[in-house]
Amino acid sequence: MGKRQISKIILLETILMGIISLAIGLIVGIFASQFMSILVSKMFEADMSEFQFVFSSAACIKTCIYFAVMYILVMFFNTITISRYKLIDLINANKKNEKIKFKNSFLAILVFIVSISILSYAYWKVTKGATTMKTENEILPPILMGIIATIGIFWSLSGFILTIIKKIKQVYLKDTNMFVLRQINSKINTTVISMSVICLMLFLTISILSTSLGLKNTMQREMIEMTPVDINLEKIANLPDSYIDSKGNTHTYYKNVVEDSKIPISETLKNNGLDINVLKDVVETPIYEIEDLTIAKFLEPNFKEINEKFPFLLYKTKEKIMKISDYNKIAKLYGIEEYNVNDNEYIMVCDFDNMINIRNKVLSNRNKLEIAGKEYISKYTECKRGFIQINSSHTNTGILLVPDNCNLTEEMKEKYFLAANYNANTEEEKQNIEEIFIDDSSLIKSLNDNCIEIDGMSKISLIESSKGLTTIITFISIYLGIIFLIASSAILALKQLTESADNKQRYIILRKIGCDEKMINRALFRQIGIFFMLPLLLATIHSIFGIQFALQILSGIAKSQDLLPSIIATAITIGTIYGAYFLTTYMGSKNIIKEE
Repeated sequence: MGKRQISKIILLETILMGIISLAIGLIVGIFASQFMSILVSKMFEADMSEFQFVFSSAACIKTCIYFAVMYILVMFFNTITISRYKLIDLINANKKNEKIKFKNSFLAILVFIVSISILSYAYWKVTKGATTMKTENEILPPILMGIIATIGIFWSLSGFILTIIKKIKQVYLKDTNMFVLRQINSKINTTVISMSVICLMLFLTISILSTSLGLKNTMQREMIEMTPVDINLEKIANLPDSYIDSKGNTHTYYKNVVEDSKIPISETLKNNGLDINVLKDVVETPIYEIEDLTIAKFLEPNFKEINEKFPFLLYKTKEKIMKISDYNKIAKLYGIEEYNVNDNEYIMVCDFDNMINIRNKVLSNRNKLEIAGKEYISKYTECKRGFIQINSSHTNTGILLVPDNCNLTEEMKEKYFLAANYNANTEEEKQNIEEIFIDDSSLIKSLNDNCIEIDGMSKISLIESSKGLTTIITFISIYLGIIFLIASSAILALKQLTESADNKQRYIILRKIGCDEKMINRALFRQIGIFFMLPLLLATIHSIFGIQFALQILSGIAKSQDLLPSIIATAITIGTIYGAYFLTTYMGSKNIIKEE
């Protein structure tokens, strides 16, 4: 046979295997995607009544095109590779020893130490040093350092591990360790880039799955915590007759709007024809603001330090103030902790973690504030947890609770706030009441016609919106995580199976020098185990710090206490898929090298 005939054979083999794998992959993928849709929908308790089987012809065509492009490239490079060999070289390929290039041990150790140092700095930068990052461009250097350090570690491993273990004679000369170590050394030496890429893909798998599942757990828990009632409504109080915008133009409010701003929300609803009996457990309170009492004023004792660390905080925002009895009415309705204060004390209520940490720097010294002409001292040396607005997560950046006898005047009222439940017993009845507040043809439209705006949030709308964008992000994250995991496992498996076929002659030699099948199988198991574990081990270390960084980025959404179940789920997923590939590879390799 000439080179042309051999190339034709390999070309036909490649095309045939491509067609078979593409056909099976498409069939499995079509049904697996439906299962994935159902799984994620169940995770987010989405309505599955309208679910139907969906086949995307566009996605199928794109898959075939991309697959074909990859296979054409493979066939092209295979043809080039074969054309460089003589037939006699192919016949005797299994009899030739691989030329192993040993790296300089001193250089390898030096590269290893430098790589570990770079990696340690990158870890610190994305965890302890993350608070100093002010733009997204500052995130890129630690990522690049992590990639370079990962390549450096795998490059250096093959240079000194064998050298070090060779000096430990009782380990190196025991059983088949000499053979296993040389095999591992050879593999790492020739697959530095691929091992590094697999390690990074596994890191992404662990980080993406753990973070996205943790995000889902946090959302579900906080949704329950943060929606203790069916609806919140709020309306601006004490509108002026007119106001001047940033361009110096004067705008005049309608008279009826100015008059309406001076009455509570419940009266506005009655005046616009709403039967207030559709609501129950109604609690309505005013919220106050004072012109010169801003976040900057509150943080004044530590303002310089905090401003340098958090330059983008909206320091000119006015602090929200509530009387203690008004807050306790809402707290009682919500089933959260109620508080009390003495005549000269105040309490800062906050549940947004980042803001809690900032405010606690000031409260640790029992900060004093002047409120409505009187000085008050903080009752506690830290923020107390609490909120008044329902939401999908903890977003209350701070409410000052003051004694009832605080001299808060009508002019200081910033808004009216109402919390209530729907007067209904079934979900259908609640949905009917919901439509009164959200349907354009009902109450809100009639209010808008009168230029009266009442803002609000309902439990139903919050639950529905939480299943939107975040669900899509989590859905994609789970897909990417599993795809990276399967790709990494498959690459390792194929590489190891190929190595087993190439090294079959070496195992025959082991049998000839007296190794029994048990020893050979044990050597093969250890060899494949180390090959699979090395990238996973480093990826796991990467992910410990990567997840911490992700939690800082998602500090207002994901919480560390929800990570344990997601980490366990991720470990089970990786253990199942990665472990299945490992065992399949071991069984396949054992069949390849067994004596015929």
